[in-house]
Amino acid sequence: MGSARKVYAGELAIGGGAPVSVQSMTNTDTRDREATLKQIIQLADAGCDLVRISVFDDACAENVRYLQEHSPVPLSADIHFRADLALKSVENGIHALRINPGNIGETENVKKIADACRANRVPIRIGVNGGSLEKDILQKYGSPVPEALVESAMKHVRLLTDAGFEDIVLSLKSSDVKTAVDAYRLAAKACDYPLHLGITESGLPGKGTLKSAIGIGALLLDGIGDTIRVSLTGDPISEPAAAKEILRAVGLRKGFRLISCPTCGRTRIDTVRIAEQVEEAFRDIEKDVTVAVMGCVVNGPGEAREADIALCGGEGSAALYVHGQYAATLRGDICGQFIRAVRGYLNDLQ
Repeated sequence: MGSARKVYAGELAIGGGAPVSVQSMTNTDTRDREATLKQIIQLADAGCDLVRISVFDDACAENVRYLQEHSPVPLSADIHFRADLALKSVENGIHALRINPGNIGETENVKKIADACRANRVPIRIGVNGGSLEKDILQKYGSPVPEALVESAMKHVRLLTDAGFEDIVLSLKSSDVKTAVDAYRLAAKACDYPLHLGITESGLPGKGTLKSAIGIGALLLDGIGDTIRVSLTGDPISEPAAAKEILRAVGLRKGFRLISCPTCGRTRIDTVRIAEQVEEAFRDIEKDVTVAVMGCVVNGPGEAREADIALCGGEGSAALYVHGQYAATLRGDICGQFIRAVRGYLNDLQ
């Protein structure tokens, strides 16, 4: 899956066949180290493998050591324009950097950062964004088309490789789904650096999640991508859950999967309520299990054959299947009985 090259952010492997990892970014003021650490821990608990923090002044850079020492996951410092903040972050133990070498200053500054990162085994993510392309590239292409994003990314890459640095991750983000997808596909053909996937400025949870799922999911199904972020406006705690669902949907992450029918006029059990309560009861389960809640006998038996445990509705009753085999008929409190059956099935897996 993903790139041939592998880099490490702390102990987290990115690329080279490593599992696709989940990222997010704090939106606290990094100068407030306690508030920032609290959010880092919340993001890690929600499923983040790496958390990015904004380092925009000296106080932020000073807090890097405290945050990295207390963080349960590797941290990446997001830095623009100031080489000294990148060097201070590396000195203070950051595990990864997100910089664009082209906006960090003179060539000597790029070399200093490259040398420090190489000495401390710190990878650098180059993050190209359709909303902030260089003027000459925009003038050449007329708009932030996929080719423009790739050319910008490779321009930044050359600055690092000319300084003898190769532990590079690329992202080529756009708020337009097709532009981002096409850019990542071009980049995957042009180089073998690990790719960080995302649809930037995708919007609020809901529509933004949908845009991210379409773009990220399409690329993952192509075998492209090594680490992902679902970028949503607001509290970042919702991002890792959405990212994990995308990974589960494309078969790249184990965990609870619910199959439920959309219901129709044949439905005679409360499929909606049962599906909602089953999802609520087991959404955080990390075991690899597929549960089906089907409203009638048209597609129900077929889905039951493919699920680990399934419910197939009938006339005021429902059939329980385990590993595709009929197990029992449920009547009365069908929902409660099915949840208990699922819980028992999960306990038997231990």
